[in-house]
Amino acid sequence: MNPTELTQALALQRSAHQAHPAPDYASRCADLKKLQQFLSEHTEAICTAISADYGHRSRHETLLFEIVPAQSAIDHALKHLKRWMRPQSREVDRIAFGLASNRVLPQPLGVVGVISPWNFPINLSFGALTAIFAAGNRAMVKMSENSRHLTQLFMAKIPAYFPPEKLLFIDETGGVGAVFSGLPFDHLMFTGSSATGRLVMAAAARNLCPVTLELGGKSPALVLDDFDLQTAASRILYAKLVNAGQICTTVDHVYVPRAKVAAFVALCQTLAKARYPNLSSPDYTAIINDSAYTRLLQALEQARATGSEVINLLDGEMSDSRSRKIAPHVVVNPDANSALMQQEIFGPILPIVPYDSVQEVVNAIKARPHPLAFYPFTNDRVLVDDLLNQVMSGGVSINDALFHGGQHDLPFGGVGESGMGHYHGRYGFETFSKMRPIFHQSRFAFTPLLFPPYGKTIDRVLRFFSR
Repeated sequence: MNPTELTQALALQRSAHQAHPAPDYASRCADLKKLQQFLSEHTEAICTAISADYGHRSRHETLLFEIVPAQSAIDHALKHLKRWMRPQSREVDRIAFGLASNRVLPQPLGVVGVISPWNFPINLSFGALTAIFAAGNRAMVKMSENSRHLTQLFMAKIPAYFPPEKLLFIDETGGVGAVFSGLPFDHLMFTGSSATGRLVMAAAARNLCPVTLELGGKSPALVLDDFDLQTAASRILYAKLVNAGQICTTVDHVYVPRAKVAAFVALCQTLAKARYPNLSSPDYTAIINDSAYTRLLQALEQARATGSEVINLLDGEMSDSRSRKIAPHVVVNPDANSALMQQEIFGPILPIVPYDSVQEVVNAIKARPHPLAFYPFTNDRVLVDDLLNQVMSGGVSINDALFHGGQHDLPFGGVGESGMGHYHGRYGFETFSKMRPIFHQSRFAFTPLLFPPYGKTIDRVLRFFSR
């Protein structure tokens, strides 16, 4: 779409919102059920389209990390929506006098823009749409240039479920994202890199458009000496290799006690070979495009050149340019200034950083921007509390990875350079609502006591309320 068409699409949705500014519970439920219906009726087509966009994407990973979470989020919203929509009573300050009442009324914002990433295009677009529709809004969704097949499916099929004045999917044909982020939405949600997030926020600022930014981050795992090493390796490697590491909340790198590094590497080799016998495994996902594929190979070469130990976890070739697959690798003792330690990896490469003291690790994490997630592995509850107090991150999974991001009753979001704002469940409903404060004065209010001219009466009132 060109800029004029985008502006017209927004005007259409805004006009529809103004005609029906407060959708009732039944209409919101109907919208959510239509989202579910689309997912149910096009599951196989979605899996095929996403796999085509990747070159190869494990069908089971699309089901596990896209379809199931999206359906589950809608189920959760349908179950709780009536309660979310109720006005919330609040205590009245004493200075209000009389029988006044306070309440908070959740109301739709209007039209929400969503910029969806390519790595989990169903989960991250339909997850946002669930909250947006639950809150009674309309939405325009700009898809990634790496999601062409899926976007075409959306554009062909979604109009049978939603009219364009309710939901519109938009293809990225070049320059669309920059125009889209500059439209005067009532709220704009972006999921992607921190660098692009800065541009999106700057464009939205021109319209004073509020933003929710779900960005990346070099999320560290920390294996403590008391935790079972095999369990830690199994869970960390699973999180790292799902979607070939192309997840914003994956374990970017792991800190391992120096004396246990060799054992940890050996466990990773055994686990990787058991799960992915070779690069052609249908369960192993390809790298999204040639640029990302080349960047990851160059990062491995740089690690070798700077003296790090680079270990292919599979037997055979380290990569296949035809399928755009890179074998799982660990990099032991990476150089602190290398690309692997300075940039978000977003691939199946796990740097292993040996450490001698926990405080050494804490200091290293604190020296970096706040990560999107933090993954400590320990059974020491006192130590966990200390780590949570010292290390700030968007979210935390203790003794595992990823799972905090899939909980509907937990707010998902970053902090600092890893993002701002939250969604999921009620938190998403409130993000995409105006939580409108309503003060209702009583017929018998005593506020005239506060009117000038001031004198002894107001002095007595002030003494009473300042006790």
